[in-house]
Amino acid sequence: MRQSKWTILSNTLIACRTYMMRLRGDTSDIQPGQFVEIEVPGCYLRRPISVCDAEEDVLTIVYKVVGRGTARMADMRKGEEMDILTCLGNGYDLGKAGEEVLLIGGGVGVPPLVFAAKRLRETGKSVRVVTGFNTADEVFAGNELKALGCRVDVCTMDGSYGTKGLVTDLIRTPAPYYYACGPLPMLRAVTERIGTNGQISMEERMGCGAGICVGCSIETRHSIKRVCVEGPVFNADEILWK
Repeated sequence: MRQSKWTILSNTLIACRTYMMRLRGDTSDIQPGQFVEIEVPGCYLRRPISVCDAEEDVLTIVYKVVGRGTARMADMRKGEEMDILTCLGNGYDLGKAGEEVLLIGGGVGVPPLVFAAKRLRETGKSVRVVTGFNTADEVFAGNELKALGCRVDVCTMDGSYGTKGLVTDLIRTPAPYYYACGPLPMLRAVTERIGTNGQISMEERMGCGAGICVGCSIETRHSIKRVCVEGPVFNADEILWK
């Protein structure tokens, strides 16, 4: 964990209530699947946000306005500074991927997969990305993923963009090794559909982000684990679904 000041380079609306923020600072050692904790003025607790990209000295995050903290973030402008904890959690183990890889993301679970796709493509992997959203105005990241050389399939619940339905409707079995991030019902459906030969990033409410409050603990086949420290990425076969 590293604490430092970051300068906002841009803060842009990219989809319905969804913003992309780029910040300048020390990105060394930040890995795909990790998250950051952002201090938001006027809010007691920091906001955990997954990393969409970290290159040279620029950090990219994508967040959705869902409450007071993220609403305040949406109002922040270029040149303002933010206090951020970085290198939090354990990320994806990309070394387990075969020559063909499947990435599955839902909503704001898509951003960390952009970072993972970038690293996988740099090593010559063939990457297919399946993303799911509720409606067309929530869709993002497709062009960025295609620019990386990924095959991208998109679905929406109402059919207003791409295929109508769920991400599991676009996945055939058997599937290659996969990496997934999204809401818990989606992650559970993915493991039930294509098995546990992959890694999933769990979404839980976090208080401290450092494992002290244990508020984000989940039950696994081995023990109780804290999502912010032992996660957010777990091997899919570890999770005990309730």
